[in-house]
Amino acid sequence: MSTHKIRIAVFGSFYRGYFVLDELLRGPFKDLFHVVGVATDDAQQTFISRHKRVWQYPHTEIEETMVEKLAHQHLIEVYKGRVKNEPFYKLYENEWNPDYAISATFGQRIDARLFNYPKFGFFNIHPCIEDGWPSKYAGPNPFKALMEDGHSYTSAALHRVDDGFDTGELIAMSPRIAIPPGASVVDMHKISSPVIAKFAIPELVKLARIRQ
Repeated sequence: MSTHKIRIAVFGSFYRGYFVLDELLRGPFKDLFHVVGVATDDAQQTFISRHKRVWQYPHTEIEETMVEKLAHQHLIEVYKGRVKNEPFYKLYENEWNPDYAISATFGQRIDARLFNYPKFGFFNIHPCIEDGWPSKYAGPNPFKALMEDGHSYTSAALHRVDDGFDTGELIAMSPRIAIPPGASVVDMHKISSPVIAKFAIPELVKLARIRQ
């Protein structure tokens, strides 16, 4: 790889967003990445579809703001507004200018202007099982759907973002993660997020090396 750091924008919140950001900032590949900006959910806003996503479940103020606070600790710009508007497009393209972008629990749909901009791609991490791709478990609440179907484990797909809902090109599947008896959706966010972060970031590094 070249000595140029990989410019990456993170769209994430809650535990998955926190652990992905932490892995980029403090994990074994930290010297390869420059996090240029973080877009995160404002859990009080209706435009993040909170009634469909993780914010519908009991959570704390700390959990709402953990990604924002970690970014601020590292002097990274944080954005909490709507991402499909001209002010954010200008910020994203003219200042953040990412080579990569990654979504990890983010409450807004990503449109073509956003996902087509990074030269190496815009990626999402989505819990599912190896049931073909796109997975039956596409959608805003995959852990709930997996548990309702009686599954005892989950994996997570790293895939490109496209115009569909969790339908873009599959890049890799994470190791298996057990779903303990009686686990809640929030429990599974907590249990799976460290595993998912340690899976996803090395996969991005592999993709960057292929392009060298």
